Amino acid sequence: MAAKLLLVLLVVSSPVFGDEANLDRRVMNLAQELRCLVCQNETLADSQAPLAADLRNQIREQLAAGKSERQVVEFLVARYGDFVLYNPPFKASTALLWIGPFLFLGIGALVLVRFVRRRRVPEPELSGAERERAAKLLE
Repeated sequence: MAAKLLLVLLVVSSPVFGDEANLDRRVMNLAQELRCLVCQNETLADSQAPLAADLRNQIREQLAAGKSERQVVEFLVARYGDFVLYNPPFKASTALLWIGPFLFLGIGALVLVRFVRRRRVPEPELSGAERERAAKLLE
């Protein structure tokens, strides 16, 4: 009788645990797409900062309240700007984020080329006697 009661309780409670696991999965998937505002080079899912934990809890609360992932992201972008997105969209305000690395790479290449060209050692000028001696050696 106790085994049957335990089985009934497990069957009845499994949807509750399934919803909680689904919510956890949704929170972590969304947290992988968002940047920790403290660490800046980590996702919210990977960060151990207190602010990241608060933001994960806020995401959980909003998802549990029935908001979609997109609505949660829009809320966070409205509050913190595009910086909160780990992969911000390309637009005028984020153009430097996308173009900046290539710009710095190009500038670095130009500086390197100019440095190498300036560094070339000119051929030494030989006197008449040295030229005659070199010509005799080459014969």
